[in-house]
Amino acid sequence: MTAAPVFCMGGGGFTMEPGRPDLDAYILSLAPVTRPRILFLPTASGDPQDQILRFSRVFGSWPCRPRILSLFHLDELEEPLEHLILSQDIVYVGGGSMRNLLALWRAHGVGELLLEANRRGTVLAGLSAGAMCWMQGGVSKSSGKPEPIDGLGLIPGSLSVHARQQPERGVVYREAVASGRLPDGWTADDYAGLLFVDGALEEAVACRADANVVQVQRRRDGRLVETPVPVRRLEPVTTEHVEDALARHTGESPAPMDVRDELRLVRRIRGRALAGRSTRARRAG
Repeated sequence: MTAAPVFCMGGGGFTMEPGRPDLDAYILSLAPVTRPRILFLPTASGDPQDQILRFSRVFGSWPCRPRILSLFHLDELEEPLEHLILSQDIVYVGGGSMRNLLALWRAHGVGELLLEANRRGTVLAGLSAGAMCWMQGGVSKSSGKPEPIDGLGLIPGSLSVHARQQPERGVVYREAVASGRLPDGWTADDYAGLLFVDGALEEAVACRADANVVQVQRRRDGRLVETPVPVRRLEPVTTEHVEDALARHTGESPAPMDVRDELRLVRRIRGRALAGRSTRARRAG
């Protein structure tokens, strides 16, 4: 069985670039259906309300069926975790702490479910920690300073994100590859991404002219060879173009746009935040 594609962004997407949906539209286009079921996991940042609301605003107005999985609120999940994950066309993982992300996934068996979902045809995507987690390893700043960390190993090789924006990551990354701590791999700027099909790099894309991807390889003598990867620049799109792009990709007529499938979690988190502020205000008064 051929696994579904995996898309890894150095940074970008709806959490970083409101009003520029190029990379998010690219992710939707990877699904083989017109109205894909897309599940967002904001685990790496602790399920912040801001990320959840941004995801809801963007994908809730597009021809897809968005859902949100909060591992911090599993008591509110109204179906088995396994069924939710394995029923998706796309799983989109947000950025944050890669170390905390993987630890929480291990505690709930999420990593294994995601790998099984990919084997069954679910597209996996993510940015920053949500991109490096699919690789054999990456560079995390979870402890404050950059350090090598192991990933799930779905994609052979390693990845370092925010390459141009956080050059200190690159220093640690190159040292780790040169020493053999991390395998050969790539560095990716914000607004650039790498598409892997069957574990091999299919193409690199970007939504900005200055966003690049570099392949980093270790020679037998321990020296590194760095090779720029050709990057396809995505045409700027607007939200209105997403429906047409999906139709061209699938060869089908788009299904009618619908409202969000489920935003109960967002409303509950917002309600708890408001209640917390009210309580603090009463105490202060």
